[in-house]
Amino acid sequence: MSADLQFTVEPNTQPASDDQRAAVLANPGFGQNFSDHMAIATWNKEKGWHDARITAFGPLELSPATAVFHYAQSIFEGMKAYRHPDDSIHAFRPEANARRFNRSAQRLALPELPEEAFLDAVRQVVTIDKDWVPAGGESSLYLRPVMFGSDPFLGVRPSAQVTFLVMASPAGSYFPSGVKPVRIWLSEEYTRAAPGGTGAAKAAGNYAASLIAQAEAAEQGCEQVAFLDAIERKWIEELGGMNLYFVLDDNSVVTPELSGTILEGITRDSILKLVTDLGHPVTERKISIDEWREGAASGRIREVFACGTAAVITPVASLKWHDGEVQVGDGEAGAVTNAIRTALLDVQYGRAADPHNWMTRIC
Repeated sequence: MSADLQFTVEPNTQPASDDQRAAVLANPGFGQNFSDHMAIATWNKEKGWHDARITAFGPLELSPATAVFHYAQSIFEGMKAYRHPDDSIHAFRPEANARRFNRSAQRLALPELPEEAFLDAVRQVVTIDKDWVPAGGESSLYLRPVMFGSDPFLGVRPSAQVTFLVMASPAGSYFPSGVKPVRIWLSEEYTRAAPGGTGAAKAAGNYAASLIAQAEAAEQGCEQVAFLDAIERKWIEELGGMNLYFVLDDNSVVTPELSGTILEGITRDSILKLVTDLGHPVTERKISIDEWREGAASGRIREVFACGTAAVITPVASLKWHDGEVQVGDGEAGAVTNAIRTALLDVQYGRAADPHNWMTRIC
């Protein structure tokens, strides 16, 4: 049943009206409103993956004993669908999301989902709700595939029943008033992940662990938090939900190497290729917090930017810690950051050629 999982379509009998949908698309925000449909499928040991449906978006009925509430056996993906100038709709590297989803599932002792089933669920949700894909600016339809242990059982073991979902949420520009550089707070007390842990998986618990440090950052007047490695407390890893890049004074670009504790960001991987396309040498290596502080102070590090699905590329204005702060460059978005950001967005929105075949037409 898992090998040829087919999603049947049960259209929502009470979809949003044209006026209701138009009101949402006029100011979608992020993660606040949802389209009319979702994909859902169930797995258990007896049947494998089965009962796959495209159905009305709505609440789930779950027992208080549901495994995910107690043991956080949950993974997710973040991806987007974009409306192109010819009104067609495309997804950005969905196959990479499908592969990472299964890597995360393996680490969390969840069943793998056939990649074609993952892609089919995404295709069908976007197609049936294509009118929810906004147009203009940097708007998009944000897609959230999720898998979690749904067995109503309190024993500590991999869940014997699992639920897979795909929901969709129209998203406006992350920077509606223009790209704004952010201040970064250095977390010196908390770490995000440890060797042998779940840092390389897109696991819900990783984000829960980052929230107290993110709250600390907000108290310090910063928009994001940077984490160091858990062993030496020396090496830069990533932000709470974004990877980091550094632009040096010789126009070379550096990003922390994947260590098993850093999420393998799809935007991160795409930027590695775009940086090379733009003629900049790029290196993946360890970067110490002292190199960041001293490099920003001396001018050796001219630009820093973060990257992820939601914000795409976010310039970093400064790094702050308990007894100091250092500005990066002039505190504004740098030329290399802007060039990379423009190049990526132009591919995603169909304004430029797609030499790496990243865009998949959905409808």
